[in-house]
Amino acid sequence: MADTVTEPAQAPAAVRHVEEVMGTVFSFDVRGGEPIAVQTAVREAVAGLHRVNEVFSTYRDDSQVSRLARGELTVADCDPEVAEVLELGAEAEHLSEGWFSLRYEGRLDPTGIVKGWAVERAARRVALAGATGVSVNGGGDVQLLGVPGPERPWRVGVSDPLRPGGLAAVVSAAGAAELAVATSGSAERGAHIVDPRTGRSAVTDLVAVTVVAPTLTWADCWATAAFAMGSREGLAWLESLPDTEALLITAGDEVLITGGLAARLG
Repeated sequence: MADTVTEPAQAPAAVRHVEEVMGTVFSFDVRGGEPIAVQTAVREAVAGLHRVNEVFSTYRDDSQVSRLARGELTVADCDPEVAEVLELGAEAEHLSEGWFSLRYEGRLDPTGIVKGWAVERAARRVALAGATGVSVNGGGDVQLLGVPGPERPWRVGVSDPLRPGGLAAVVSAAGAAELAVATSGSAERGAHIVDPRTGRSAVTDLVAVTVVAPTLTWADCWATAAFAMGSREGLAWLESLPDTEALLITAGDEVLITGGLAARLG
């Protein structure tokens, strides 16, 4: 889990909104821009999140993804976003050598990519309205665009999975026009990440993997894949990815970080 850390003084007027959708809570913190235009964009982004839930939810029998999985629809019959997400998921499967998967227990399930993609899309929709800084947090995964104020970066606190209420790190977006922070782990939701090789819960020495990258679509995928790999293989693989840093915490309270993460802390 992660929370945006805001500073008190001299920030542009903020538009904030909290919405429950997709089984979690989404929070918007938007700075700058013309207020009416920004508020309209936030409403449109929220409506977009609800539409994503209608289309992609695996808990709704009438969603397009559920009907696609049952063979009642083809991809061509679905909204264009379905093809987009499935193409991104296939790319994630390829780049992770199968550690990220679009399937669960043999059934189509793009859940692992949909939330990050939806958060990033919502943030970009609001930014197009002229906001100078956008933070969208979906269930602890955050997409940051721009800045919250002059010479003031966004900062994101990463929860410590072994010490409830504590922080394992604070990530700064200083110098980055866009930055995303995504965490996968067992502390909040138990053993919900699947090992694609077995189809069962991943057996791993990790309790959390936090990935820092420009976009949340990929950060979320990479955190999930690395968690399934385990600490040593996951760290080595994350080190090989461009523009990607990470913090991994094991059940034995060992903290592993990629080589460039230190430059993003503070």
